[in-house]
Amino acid sequence: MEGGAYGAGKAGGAFDPYTLVRQPHTILRVVSWVFSIVVFGSIVNEGYLNSPSESEEFCIYNRNPNACGYGVTVGVLAFLTCLLYLALDVYFPQISSVKDRKKAVLSDIGVSAFWAFLWFVGFCFLANQWQVSEPKDNPLNEGTDAARAAIAFSFFSIFTWISRVIWAPF
Repeated sequence: MEGGAYGAGKAGGAFDPYTLVRQPHTILRVVSWVFSIVVFGSIVNEGYLNSPSESEEFCIYNRNPNACGYGVTVGVLAFLTCLLYLALDVYFPQISSVKDRKKAVLSDIGVSAFWAFLWFVGFCFLANQWQVSEPKDNPLNEGTDAARAAIAFSFFSIFTWISRVIWAPF
């Protein structure tokens, strides 16, 4: 690829999906997208339990509905953010203005740093709530693998988002 402003070749070239898929920031974005699906999917599917003695469901993370809500919210919003920036990756070679390219790159860096922070908070929050959960609340260990998966992929997401800040995204 020819050198250009903010990591792109000359603007106006034809769209090349092969080049797009080979770029590290695009791969990281797709991995982040998959990780966000795992986090919110595992919490939505198996993060809520219902006890025969109670009429309402409760969150598997220490009966704290905020823990499940945070994990689902961050997961869904990260999913949508990844889709938005994947669309920007497709459109980026068509941007001819250096100022617009700079804005796109800086917004990607800022958003990626923000999401790395949100995933760090989410990992700490879910791990803490999981640690203080009472075994008597879940005697059959229902949903424990999904809860652990959400915690693990929250941790992995920190690195997929922060790596786009460390390595120039475009």
